[in-house]
Amino acid sequence: MPELPEVEALRDFLAEQLVGHEVVRVLPVAISVLKTYDPPVSAFEGREVTSVHRYGKFLDIEADGLHFVTHLARAGWLQWRDRLPDGPPRPGKGPLALRVALETGEGFDLTEAGTQKRLAVYVVRDPREVPGVARLGPDPLAADFDEARFTELLAGERRQIKGVLRDQSVIAGVGNAYSDEILHAAKMSPFKLASSLGPEEITHLYEALRTTLTEAVERSRGLAAGRLKAEKKTGLRVHGRTGEPCPVCGDTIREVSFSDSSLQYCPTCQTGGKPLADRRLSRLLK
Repeated sequence: MPELPEVEALRDFLAEQLVGHEVVRVLPVAISVLKTYDPPVSAFEGREVTSVHRYGKFLDIEADGLHFVTHLARAGWLQWRDRLPDGPPRPGKGPLALRVALETGEGFDLTEAGTQKRLAVYVVRDPREVPGVARLGPDPLAADFDEARFTELLAGERRQIKGVLRDQSVIAGVGNAYSDEILHAAKMSPFKLASSLGPEEITHLYEALRTTLTEAVERSRGLAAGRLKAEKKTGLRVHGRTGEPCPVCGDTIREVSFSDSSLQYCPTCQTGGKPLADRRLSRLLK
């Protein structure tokens, strides 16, 4: 799933490619991708793109006061095309969900792999009309997101810190991969209760959060959309690297599996050398 760094890089890329150009056609291929109907998606046609924004993991393309907001979900992606194919796309079993064409002949496709169709597109007059945007917590890279604000967000949170970091209503933009990376950088167990963190631990976690995301954004900045997935994968130190040596200490990276996802961590760096129990137990093996 694209997270804050990749979506921020997509925002930069699209701002360069779209601003000042007219949207001449929006062609839905999978009707399920459209989550709003008033105004219709056709209302975006004939408008000039004025800006591109990011809200957490949401992309917002603004054109003359109307907003085209998309969430790429787990298996969605944006593919830029310097020259779109002639003729309208044909509905079928392929990954193409929606196409946006500019007056230049350029444009982009929204695609989604797999059978779980969660890619979402909203055409709204205000991005806060999108439920997922309206409930977002603060952006962790915002100038006013200081350690005091972070401490307030964690106060009273009796959930495990991994879940808190992933909760979009608490902090916007962090998902499964970067929460693993942040916790590894902070040398903290993903199962540690957020409410149990002391001031020094909160400081380390805050610094790891800001540093990990900032560095990931910088690695992605300036890359074309088609290269962002590969860049994300190569930049990850523990997530998706089960069985590989930890780049910090050399211990073997381990995994805890869930019904629809998994987390990765280093026992030496994060859990005092003890492997984490099965997620159903939610505690350290003794």
